[in-house]
Amino acid sequence: MSWLILGTSLAVLLSTGALLGAALGLTGFILLHFQANGASALAINSAWNLLTEFTLSAVPLFIILGDILLASGVSTRVYNGLTPLFRRIPGQLLHTNIAVCTLFGAVSGSSTSTAAAIGSVSYPELRQRGYSPSMVVGTLAAGGTLGLLIPPSLALLIYGATQNVSIGKLFMAGLIPGALIAFGFSAWIYVRSRFGTPVAPPVNEPFSWKEVGLGLMQVWPLPILIFFVLGTIYMGIATPTEAAALGVTAAIVIGFSWGDLTPTKLWQAFTRASFMFSAIALILVGTVILAQAVSLLGLPRAAVEMISDLGFNRYGVLVMVVLVYLLLGCFFDGISLLLMTLPITFPMITSLGFDPVWFGIVVTLLMEVGMITPPVGLNLFVLSSITKNEVNVAQAAKASLPYWLILLFAVGVLTLFPAIALWLPNTLL
Repeated sequence: MSWLILGTSLAVLLSTGALLGAALGLTGFILLHFQANGASALAINSAWNLLTEFTLSAVPLFIILGDILLASGVSTRVYNGLTPLFRRIPGQLLHTNIAVCTLFGAVSGSSTSTAAAIGSVSYPELRQRGYSPSMVVGTLAAGGTLGLLIPPSLALLIYGATQNVSIGKLFMAGLIPGALIAFGFSAWIYVRSRFGTPVAPPVNEPFSWKEVGLGLMQVWPLPILIFFVLGTIYMGIATPTEAAALGVTAAIVIGFSWGDLTPTKLWQAFTRASFMFSAIALILVGTVILAQAVSLLGLPRAAVEMISDLGFNRYGVLVMVVLVYLLLGCFFDGISLLLMTLPITFPMITSLGFDPVWFGIVVTLLMEVGMITPPVGLNLFVLSSITKNEVNVAQAAKASLPYWLILLFAVGVLTLFPAIALWLPNTLL
């Protein structure tokens, strides 16, 4: 009966156009009132505890950090600084898209911010140089997803804060998979450029180590920013919240002294971040209410028992969870999908013996897949608007398909070899 109420309530509320956070919260209240003997007061306590949790205060700070970097034009300087490094490699500046998205993801924490920041710089420049527009958009859409995995990841931060998993371990666990996926993206660009139809113009400019050195010297503030955001966490100097505050301060100083930040742009960045966090906070409150109801009624345990009765082992259950995420990723954005599903999937997966840190990385990868999956793949829409619809969403999705497959392949590899994600946090922490 609880499952029927859960599914029906969510379906009805979402079909009426209700906000996702409101739909999740109301469903939780309905379950608590009718199935848990009127225990609605527990939802209020859960929401209060969530909103007063110290760790969660890092979320708005990381959102502000990403918006400040976007407003300050730092991405332009980083892109221009790394351009000479890839000039002679097949694919040329398409590799720059992946490299800059990787570095930018290491300080922004957001997929859409990364895609928008690098896309607004890269697309006009590469289109003018004669690169294939769809190939450019494909690399940007895929590169943007790295902002979800490479720390400081907003998704990993929310996952850790809501499920009581070490954020420091999650951040460390994302480093090696993120770097390997970035390498996989570049490997595909190399193969596609070397053996397929031309996607880049002929190489006319000579390679110069001097020019490479000068270019790399232009990005000197970025390692400083990465140290403030990540180095302080790994060294035990700061908590994630304190590191986020240090990052915001450093980004403001760098934006004014090195970038194009102005007081007006700074205020606009704060305004955008406030609106974005308000939307996320509403979903968080709805999620924690639903999680309270689901946990109290023992629905995850019942789901595991039901699946076990069908004869699936724990990897069979994992495959089913992955399929659900892939399906829902077609219709929900990454953060909403994460918060909506964790009340059921997290206790289900961890009860089967899977490591919670490992599962955080896998879920984040599945969210990355959703960011480039139509019809709601946000990166596709962001980049389509940047191109002024020269590359529409359908074309962007087709260009992103190889990267979609690489991300899905990465999920399989991490399942077979979880040590890829767990070795670093288990060794250093």
